[in-house]
Amino acid sequence: MVSTHPTGVQHSGSQYLPQRHDTSNANSSPNQELLPLTARVHHHDLLEIGGCDVTTLVEQFGSPLYILDEETLRSACQQYRDAFKQYYKGESQVLYASKAWNCLAVCAIAASEGLGIDVASGGELYTALQAGVNPEKIYLHSNNKSREELIFATEFGCTIVVDNWHELRTLVEIVKTANSTTVQPRFLLRLTPGIECHTHEYIRTGQLDSKFGFDPNELEELFTFVSKESVINCVGLHAHIGSQIFERQPHRDLAALMVKWLRDAAKYGLHLTELNVGGGLGVKYIESDDPPSIEEWVKPICEVIQEACVAENLPLPKLLCEPGRSLIATSCVTAYTIGSSKVIPEIRTYVAIDGGMSDNPRPITYQSVYRAVVANKMSSPLNQTVTIAGKHCESGDIVIKNALLPKTEPGDILVVMGTGAYNYSMASNYNRLPRPAAVVVANGEANLILQRETYQDLIRQDRLPERLKI
Repeated sequence: MVSTHPTGVQHSGSQYLPQRHDTSNANSSPNQELLPLTARVHHHDLLEIGGCDVTTLVEQFGSPLYILDEETLRSACQQYRDAFKQYYKGESQVLYASKAWNCLAVCAIAASEGLGIDVASGGELYTALQAGVNPEKIYLHSNNKSREELIFATEFGCTIVVDNWHELRTLVEIVKTANSTTVQPRFLLRLTPGIECHTHEYIRTGQLDSKFGFDPNELEELFTFVSKESVINCVGLHAHIGSQIFERQPHRDLAALMVKWLRDAAKYGLHLTELNVGGGLGVKYIESDDPPSIEEWVKPICEVIQEACVAENLPLPKLLCEPGRSLIATSCVTAYTIGSSKVIPEIRTYVAIDGGMSDNPRPITYQSVYRAVVANKMSSPLNQTVTIAGKHCESGDIVIKNALLPKTEPGDILVVMGTGAYNYSMASNYNRLPRPAAVVVANGEANLILQRETYQDLIRQDRLPERLKI
């Protein structure tokens, strides 16, 4: 596991509070903070988020508990949306990459800020539709969409991001064999850009050796095929280079490359009108992380595309992007209740919580690093180095190694920061633990958005054959 020990002078949990530039947080890029923008410490030394005392939330809703700060999520949505309006002269559309956290409430908040929704399965598509998202603003991804998923998206008028030859030919077949009232499906072609960047190999998608997208060496064959199939409507191109990226240059390189692809497509009579440059902007999980702000990510992409289109004498396409992590990660924290501890003299002190790898699989999967505070001891000195262990029957169930905390006791409320992205969405029932509840907080009000699972929920899909009954 990557070293997780904080560096520099350590004071108390209060040091992790957002660096507010003004009372409205308007100048704070959420992906550059560790805690949500509304995080405060009130006079009883308790952590507040969205005007709600975290310890009171745990008393009311139990733990583990995902706490989503609505203001932080909305601020991130607005900053993406407004930055494109400011720096891009053509039409633009920000899509929320909902695989980061797809549920009714999150989709509804993103859509209410004018964002579309990027989905990666029929289930995510269904959720977005049930949340009331306009199907014309839903884009379906995946490298192996089923026939049923393609039909589902087509019937609702969603845009499909076609990943490979099998999908492309299946889509053509679906339209040709359907009745005459079937709407001509809109789709984008996903191309592999061959651009590598520094991030975990599991979330790197732009290199040539990737399961995603058409090989760029197939462009001539691909554009020829699409130009001859009048039953489908190719409207643009898509590419994505990875996730949790701090580098600026790879995104500039991608933008320039995609305009060249747009130029090449025109040679085959394909007048494409959309470019989707993907997402990938990183977030701050620990003090040393230094991601660009949302505006710093958007501005150069807009500039490169506009300059390249002028150079190639092309009209400006509709510009799309699909951030996920940088919208939702730091909008959420997870609150746990501390239980047992184990001191191994001169080696390690373990402090156990009531969750772990089932509600946050990223540490054991990606060696991901987090920071934590004790919500009921925000001003206490950080004088204890501990390893925060999950409750699962797995030695690798370690949430944070070498965490610097105040002296803790059973019943204290531990808050792990930056857990909005790929925590709930990758949660499991390992050891048959029910998945946690989630609340959205705003202006002192907390609303349940995910109900805590029960033991009965765990066996809801179980079936016991008569011959096995005891």
